[in-house]
Amino acid sequence: MTPTLLNLLKQVDTPTVCNAIEVAQGKRGFNAFTRGTMLCSDPDGGAMVGYARTAKIAALNPPTEAPDVIKARRMEYYRHMASGPRPAVTVVEDMDFPDCIGAYWGEINTTVHKGFGVSGALTNGVMRDLGDLPKEFPVVAGSIGPSHGFVHVREVGTPVSVFGMTVKDGDLIHADRHGALVIPTGVIPNLETAIRKLLDTEKLILEPARSGGFDFESFEKAWAAFEASRT
Repeated sequence: MTPTLLNLLKQVDTPTVCNAIEVAQGKRGFNAFTRGTMLCSDPDGGAMVGYARTAKIAALNPPTEAPDVIKARRMEYYRHMASGPRPAVTVVEDMDFPDCIGAYWGEINTTVHKGFGVSGALTNGVMRDLGDLPKEFPVVAGSIGPSHGFVHVREVGTPVSVFGMTVKDGDLIHADRHGALVIPTGVIPNLETAIRKLLDTEKLILEPARSGGFDFESFEKAWAAFEASRT
């Protein structure tokens, strides 16, 4: 991922990237995205982009392993989050889903991850402390709640599932208030061109529709140009 592509990905929303991936692939059917409604801690803050650092947690019940095992895994988790390629996005599967109660993402944990240079967090679990989360560290989560429950780390660096989307450690993630997607490795060389082509194509219909005097005849002409540009 070049710096130019990274900057462009930060400027566009996740639906745009979803469409652009299909432009780059030359067909419809891309499906590596989340399903259902997710919540964003900063809906107006723009997208998070980065390579996934994955983990699994649970919080509904107390851990059954020895305390020293839980402590060692917690430190392994933070070591994993502090390392690896940047930009990074932490992707955490709450194994209690859909009955998640443990708000892993609050003021302290988000601040620690931002300090590690992580760009944001994606989870099917719970977030809290919404007024106190650090700026420029968005959290896209499954729910909001007040308690941390018995939250503890169960796995580090393994494949995870978040709202129907499978993520492997190192996958390139794009996420915002619409949800998230995994950018296929094969489209990365052509993704910048695809995004710019998509944006130019959309102007063919959006600009006439936003101008005065727009009617069906104007629409028909604009739509024909729009359709022709997509084939």
